[in-house]
Amino acid sequence: MNADVTVRDVMSHEFVGVSESDDVRSTAALMLAEDVDCVVVLRGREPVGLLTEREVLSVIADGDSPAETTVGSVMREAAESIEPTAGLAAALDIMATADERRLLVDDGELRGLLTEHDLLAATALERYEEPEGAARVALNGSEPPYETATFDETAEPDLAISDQSICQECGALARDLAEVDGQMLCADCRDV
Repeated sequence: MNADVTVRDVMSHEFVGVSESDDVRSTAALMLAEDVDCVVVLRGREPVGLLTEREVLSVIADGDSPAETTVGSVMREAAESIEPTAGLAAALDIMATADERRLLVDDGELRGLLTEHDLLAATALERYEEPEGAARVALNGSEPPYETATFDETAEPDLAISDQSICQECGALARDLAEVDGQMLCADCRDV
């Protein structure tokens, strides 16, 4: 991952904000209209939590009335945050260790939202450097002077994806993927 790229460079500067007193039904309608899967819950200008599609679905699954349920009663409190000047590796570490898919970007004032999709889009293909010397022997099984192996030194290096782990079901970044029925799945998708 490019160490020069900061959270500010890839974050979503625009976000949808709602109040704790808003009802879940109107908030869900707003989420659909704005084509977002998450809203920031604000108390004045201060972020106090997040409401995602998952919380909206939990209201319906529990049999509660979305029109009578307030956002504040079902929101996820204390969302993780990161400063806009932080590097992408720091954001990835926070997301992985806190098992979060979104981070509030805050430097004393809410600046935006960073999602795992923002990180994934920013993770460019990195050039794979071909190993030298003894490492070549280990890769192709030949012994010096590399009689059975041919190397085109003028060829462009192969592109390789950085060491990100992506769930094949939901597309989430995860460090703990496991194979289930031929797919690499995160813990959330394995539990379904």
